Amino acid sequence: MLILVTGGCGFIGSAVIRHLIKNTQHEVVNIDILTYSASFENVAEIAGNSRYSFCKTDITDFISLKKIFNQFKPDAVMHLAAESHVDRSIDGPEVFIRTNIHGTYCLLQAAYEYWRAMSVDRQRKFRFHHISTDEVFGALQSDDPPFTEQTPYDPRSPYSASKAASDHLVRAWFHTYGLPTFVTNTTNNYGIWHFPEKLIPLMIINALEGKALPVYGKGDNIRDWLYVEDHAEALVKAIELGIPGETYAIGAQQPRTNLEVVQTICHILDELKPDPQGKYERLIHFVTDRPGHDFRYEINPVHAQTELKWKAKHNFEEGIRKTIQWYLNHEDWWKNIRQKHYAGQRLGIKQ
Repeated sequence: MLILVTGGCGFIGSAVIRHLIKNTQHEVVNIDILTYSASFENVAEIAGNSRYSFCKTDITDFISLKKIFNQFKPDAVMHLAAESHVDRSIDGPEVFIRTNIHGTYCLLQAAYEYWRAMSVDRQRKFRFHHISTDEVFGALQSDDPPFTEQTPYDPRSPYSASKAASDHLVRAWFHTYGLPTFVTNTTNNYGIWHFPEKLIPLMIINALEGKALPVYGKGDNIRDWLYVEDHAEALVKAIELGIPGETYAIGAQQPRTNLEVVQTICHILDELKPDPQGKYERLIHFVTDRPGHDFRYEINPVHAQTELKWKAKHNFEEGIRKTIQWYLNHEDWWKNIRQKHYAGQRLGIKQ
């Protein structure tokens, strides 16, 4: 199978491509515009493989997308390209609307025109897999059951609203035009090659630099954490086994408060790289909460586990230890980002 992957130089997309090349016989075409959070380094270990190709393309460029479909003739699409940072969406929502909504429309329409010209047999086998987030479902309270595939949409941030809109477009192209699409929604991912604006890499790097570890509010907001390599495996299972019109909620059932996450990072760093100045927890600093901060996300993944024959391999403690060790071993990578792209400043404070 030849799979067209959008956003393949980003955090989750690169994990998917590495998994495809190293663990399957599928061919991959990677489409990426290379925004600030994407990097060739993320896929460097597989870039020389004969089953891998790269096209620098913006998913809002419909003409270029049509040319790529006609040139490579993919059997499936895995759509991961997206603006994905809630805090940045608060500061500048327009790029989220353009990429996540208009970009998804362009990709759907290019895929649809390509799919219509296929033979009936190839049409039947073709898949368009849209990768989305649990944030489209809104916020859970402490005693609410976890999200499932039937949870009503209730997005609260510009980011989650843009992803909700893209989910609806993908389903509309299935119901209206017959394009064989399906959607996966996932929990918070963490792991290697994670751009250091997100909570876990930011806390690891700040701690190593002896800087404050800013925790929003009281740190009691809860997220359900999934190791990115486990998610990549689930997504590949989905493109192989997914049924058009379906939704699969993918998670590891590893909820933690933000404060628990930061404390765990501190404890592991105390063990792996002790600070002569004292325990890393001394750096925890509570800051004003971000606007509209959802209290809790958590997914019930039973349907996806059953239908995709998949289950996450890592619990949070195992995954976070591997992640921290990776950042300790890759100082040159994140120090370069700190110097050139993102110095660790707070985002998402517009009111």
